[in-house]
Amino acid sequence: MTTIVIVGGTSGIGREIARQHAARGAEVIITGRDASRAATAAKEIGGARGLALDLTRPGEIASALADVEHVDHVVLAAIERDQNTAADYRLDGAQRLATLKLVGYTEVVHALLPRMSRDGSIVIFGGLAKDRPYPGSTMVSAVNGAVTGLVRTLAVELAPIRVNAVHPGIVGDSPFWRDKPLDAIVSRTPTGRLATMEDVADAVAFLLRNPSVNGVNLDIDGGWLLT
Repeated sequence: MTTIVIVGGTSGIGREIARQHAARGAEVIITGRDASRAATAAKEIGGARGLALDLTRPGEIASALADVEHVDHVVLAAIERDQNTAADYRLDGAQRLATLKLVGYTEVVHALLPRMSRDGSIVIFGGLAKDRPYPGSTMVSAVNGAVTGLVRTLAVELAPIRVNAVHPGIVGDSPFWRDKPLDAIVSRTPTGRLATMEDVADAVAFLLRNPSVNGVNLDIDGGWLLT
C-alpha cells in the first residue's frame, strides 16, 4: 500500500489531496498545527491518520513524525498568507513565513528521508506571487520564489527521489477565495474559469506518480500569467 504524508492536510487544497488519495486506497497521514483538528479531519476523510505538527517550530518536527514508519510520497501543502511591505516591515510575520515554508518544509524532508522509498516523490507548494507580486507580497513573493530554487536543489540532492512544486493561482472554490468577487480575474483568464481545488489536487497526483517528471515548477492558473 502506498503511504502519503500531507503536511497541511486538514483543510483546503491539502484536505482535497488527502481525500483523493484515501479514496484510491492509499494510507494517508495528514498533519495540522492542532492535534484535535488533525484527528477530526482524518476521521472525516476516512482511512486517514492525523498528526500535530507546527512548521514554524522546526525543532519539534522530527519528534512529531517519529512514528511514521514508511513513506512513499510527501506533499508540503501548508501555507500562510503574510501581508508585509518593506516600508512597514513586520519581522515576526516575515520570520514566521520564511521558517514555515523554507526551514520547516526542508526539516520535514530531512526527518522523513531515512524512511522514504527510493522511487518516492515530494511535491512542494509555492504560489504565483513569485511571478506576479502585489502590494504587500514582499515576503510571499520572496519565499515562493525561493521554493523554485529549493525544488531544483532537492531534486539533485535527493535523487532518485523526485521533487517537484505546484504554484497555484487563484483557486476559486478554496476557503480563502470562494466568497470574494473574482469576475475580473476570470475575465482575464484564457480558460474562462479559475482553477479549482480538484484541479490542483489532480496536478499534485500527476507530479507524484509520473516517474519522469522531476525538478519541475508547475503553474496552475489557466494561463492567467499570460495576460
